[in-house]
Amino acid sequence: MDKLEIEGGIALHGEVRISGAKNATLPILAATLLADEPVSVGNVPHLNDVTTTIALLGRMGVAVSMHDGMRLEVDTSGIEDFTAPYELVKTMRASILVLGPLLGRFGRANVSLPGGCAIGARPVNIHVAGLKAMGAEVDIQDGYIRARSRGLRGARIVMDTVTVTGTENLMMAAVLARGETVLENAAREPEVADLARFLVAMGAHIEGAGTDTIHIQGVERLGGAEYRVMPDRVETGTYLVAGAITGGHVRVLNAWPDTLDAVVAKLRDAGASIECGPDWIDLDMGGQRPRAVDIVTAPYPGFPTDMQAQFCALNAVADGAGTITETIFENRFQHVLEMQRLGADFRIQGHTAYSRGVPALKGAPVMATDLRASASLVLAALVAQGTTRVERIYHIDRGYECLEEKLQRLGASIRRVHG
Repeated sequence: MDKLEIEGGIALHGEVRISGAKNATLPILAATLLADEPVSVGNVPHLNDVTTTIALLGRMGVAVSMHDGMRLEVDTSGIEDFTAPYELVKTMRASILVLGPLLGRFGRANVSLPGGCAIGARPVNIHVAGLKAMGAEVDIQDGYIRARSRGLRGARIVMDTVTVTGTENLMMAAVLARGETVLENAAREPEVADLARFLVAMGAHIEGAGTDTIHIQGVERLGGAEYRVMPDRVETGTYLVAGAITGGHVRVLNAWPDTLDAVVAKLRDAGASIECGPDWIDLDMGGQRPRAVDIVTAPYPGFPTDMQAQFCALNAVADGAGTITETIFENRFQHVLEMQRLGADFRIQGHTAYSRGVPALKGAPVMATDLRASASLVLAALVAQGTTRVERIYHIDRGYECLEEKLQRLGASIRRVHG
């Protein structure tokens, strides 16, 4: 199994180009199921989750081909299976995003419960309730969501909690429904708005995406389109933290600065000098140690939960004491336990991680537990004295394209070790 071996203590300098957003690419690929003509999707990142989604589409009979290294051509004319099986869904919760488009266009879908979780454990129940409100028959049988419809109809749906995948699934189901659908308490994330722009490019009528109320007027069909996926704001934030934590000077290119206001504000609180352009962000720490920051995660436009682990790494070596409170997911501080192996001073109480920054971490073997935890351990290793080996990096390959190559271009001593 591959590992990353990192020699810490090098301040990062240089430019890094940001890839397409994983969290926008996955729902957009699911949305291609709605088109009755071929669709072209550009700026697609090379990630394991994208490969899994392509495999899922292929299993259904969808033809997917890659062109120019990052553009996918998708043709759904050969679709013959409407099932998302457990063996694929268990590796990637986003597979549930095929539920809405399959039901909306074809009137049937069989989608495994993500990771085998109970229906109430995560907000999958919101997907189900919304589809039922639109007239679908939905049952949970043998670990599968089995949905049928003779034609969805518009409805007013007030979601109990803010859910990104729930908003996306119901929006995709609604674009071909009869009449108007109104989604209230909708997720406002930029990736939701990017999906809406893609649907509009195919002929959908959507207003309000990016706000907490989305209006969808159903249309009879969606056609072909060419679209370019937005840049990955979490990848952008991760490389900015890499510059900050090492006291370096990093410029990220192909970025959307206005999607990172909360992250940029906290990096400025940490002492970074930051300038933004139309599609770039420049961070300069001037060789200084960052200051500790206090963070509370929240749905967009609040501080993103997917950047929480990276800021834990920053606080581990920052000057002073900091607190990071996680409000979105339970049990999302496993990376903190691994950072303690590097010498970090953390105390976890409930949903809050209290830190007192240490002048230096020390290299040690650590194990990644999830995607963003993987990135945080790499960041911590960049400032640890000696060698750190990060194991189970298949998590990284799910969400970061060419991580070690990009860090190497910034001057990091990092290499992938096989076996």
